[in-house]
Amino acid sequence: MSATDDGGAGQGWLVRLSRFLRARAEERTTEPTDAPSSNTVSTPPEIVLLDAVVSGMPDPMVVLDQDGRVIAFNPQAAALAPALRRGEPASIALRMPELVEAIRAANLTGKAQRIEFSARLPSPRWSEAFVAPIALSGGHGPGRAGVVVITVHDLTPIRRADFVANVSHELRTPLAAITGFIDTLQGPARDDPNARARFLGIMQTQAWRMARLIDDLLSLSRIEQRAHMRPETPVDLVGIVRQVADGLQTLAQDRDMQVEITAPSTPLVVLGDRDELTRLFENLIENGLKYGASGKRIDIACAAGSTPGGKGEAVVSVRDYGPGIAAEHLPRLTERFYRVDVGESRAQGGTGLGLALVKHILNRHRGRLTIDSKEGEGATFTVRLQSSALPLPR
Repeated sequence: MSATDDGGAGQGWLVRLSRFLRARAEERTTEPTDAPSSNTVSTPPEIVLLDAVVSGMPDPMVVLDQDGRVIAFNPQAAALAPALRRGEPASIALRMPELVEAIRAANLTGKAQRIEFSARLPSPRWSEAFVAPIALSGGHGPGRAGVVVITVHDLTPIRRADFVANVSHELRTPLAAITGFIDTLQGPARDDPNARARFLGIMQTQAWRMARLIDDLLSLSRIEQRAHMRPETPVDLVGIVRQVADGLQTLAQDRDMQVEITAPSTPLVVLGDRDELTRLFENLIENGLKYGASGKRIDIACAAGSTPGGKGEAVVSVRDYGPGIAAEHLPRLTERFYRVDVGESRAQGGTGLGLALVKHILNRHRGRLTIDSKEGEGATFTVRLQSSALPLPR
C-alpha cells in the first residue's frame, strides 16, 4: 500500500499530514513577509499526533519540512538545542555546521546522511546524527510533500570507554616490561653486571615512555578545558619555529638529518599561546625527524598567505622526504592513539597522541591543518593561522 492510499488509519494520517505540509508550503510562498508566525495559531491535529510520536522517542529527534523549518521535536532535542522553535528554520537553532550541511545534502540528494560531531562545553561529548528524508506522497520534488527526520545518538560512553581502554593498553605494555625486568634483576640476573646494565637501560626507556604518555594526556586535558577561550596574545611564528628547530638539533644529528628553514625576514604575527604553539611545532618537526629519517632532510617553510575570503594568514609547512603515508590513513591521523605502524611508532617513543594534540591546539587557535602525502614521496603537514595586525609585546 502506498502513502497515498486511505486504506488504514495510519496511511490516512500520512495523507492528511502530506496535504497539510503542502498547503502550508503554498501559503508561505504567497503570504506577506510581515505575516504572523505559524506558532501563534492553534496546532493542527496532524501535528499534535506527530508531536506525540516524536515525544515517545528515547533519543533527540527533530522533524523538518522540506524548507528546513521545524515541525516537531522532543524534549531531548530541546535540551540539545534550546533555540529550537516550531515554524522557524532549524539552521538558526543548530549550532553544528556539519549537521546543517547534512540536512542540506539530504534534501538535495534524497539520501540519508550520517555524521559525527562533538561539543566541548560544558564537558566533552560526542554524538552521531542520522538525517533521513522521508517522502509522504511519492517522493521529493516540486509538488511533493515530505519531511526530514533527524535523530541523534550519544556516543560519549563508547568514546570514553575506548579512550580508557587505549590508555590502559598503552600503559600496560611498558609497565609489564619494567615489572618483568625487575623480576629478572632480583632473580637470575642478580649477579650479572652486563645484564643489569642492559636491563636498566631498557627500563629507563620504558619509564620515559610512560612519563611522556602521561604528559601528553595532561596537555590534552588542559587544552580541551580551554578550547572555548581563543588566545589573544600576539606571537611570532617564525621565532617559535626557529626556537623549536634549534632545540631538536641533537635529534637531527642523531638521525643524520638536515633541517632547512625558509622564512621571511619580518615576523609572522598571530594571536596565540606561545607554549601551545611550541608544543604543536615540536610534534610536527619531531615526527618529521623520526618517521622521515630515510629522506635525510626536512624542509620547513614559513610564509604569509590569505584565506579564500581574502583574510591574511600565516602558513607553516613541515615536509619530510621519507616513506610517505598511504591515502587510507590520512583522514585518521589526528585521532587519539591512531598509528600507521604501531611497532614503528612505539620504537620511536611515540604515544599516539602527538597529532591529536596538534589538532586540539589548532582548534583552540581557530587554525587549520592539512596533510598531503603519497607513498614513497614523503609527507607535508601544513598549519594555517589567521594573521594579526597587533604589535608584538616587548
